[in-house]
Amino acid sequence: MHEYTSTARVWGLSCPGFPEEVSRARRWTRDILRGSPLAEDAELIVSELSANAILHTASGREYGSFHLAVAVSAQVVAVSVTDDGGTDTAPKVEHQDQDAEHGRGLGMVSAIAHRVVVHDTDQGHTVTAELYADARRGGHPC
Repeated sequence: MHEYTSTARVWGLSCPGFPEEVSRARRWTRDILRGSPLAEDAELIVSELSANAILHTASGREYGSFHLAVAVSAQVVAVSVTDDGGTDTAPKVEHQDQDAEHGRGLGMVSAIAHRVVVHDTDQGHTVTAELYADARRGGHPC
């Protein structure tokens, strides 16, 4: 392989922190992954992570935004949502009661994705969820 060639393709989208932008992010992801068996799971993950960014961080404030990246290779689809920060704690998986109205989103994402990673910076948080093409949930690519 040529040193400047990659088999992975990456797309990026920046959205203002308005609730209606969650559906735009979902459609955009669906269009990129059209025909992929991982498209529905990725779309659901993008919806949840984008909504979390708007609801729980500075992304949902005036002039806030969130940023979405979708990376696709033959083995992995990785979706990342980066928020504007503004909270004292990083996103984390919480195991809530089934009847809880809040706090179950990242737990749902971790149940769907094969791997979830949270990165903190001074500017915000990035949550990346990986879906493997040939693996059982919670496992690694075959």
